[in-house]
Amino acid sequence: MSGSKLLKIGAVGSMITALCCFTPVLVWLFAVLGFSALVGYLDYVLWPMLALFLVILVIGFVRRRRGKST
Repeated sequence: MSGSKLLKIGAVGSMITALCCFTPVLVWLFAVLGFSALVGYLDYVLWPMLALFLVILVIGFVRRRRGKST
């Protein structure tokens, strides 16, 4: 994958995951859909996802920067 594509995936994924982590958007969605019992497990999924997308963002940034310098 190219650095630009990884950068875009990392940025979009990080923003969406951060939005779900720090706002009650996902809690409201689960409540509307009837999955309120799963709200307690969101932290076990969202924090690792946020970390993964941030790593992808950094890898994309490094690859893009390396590609421009050569």
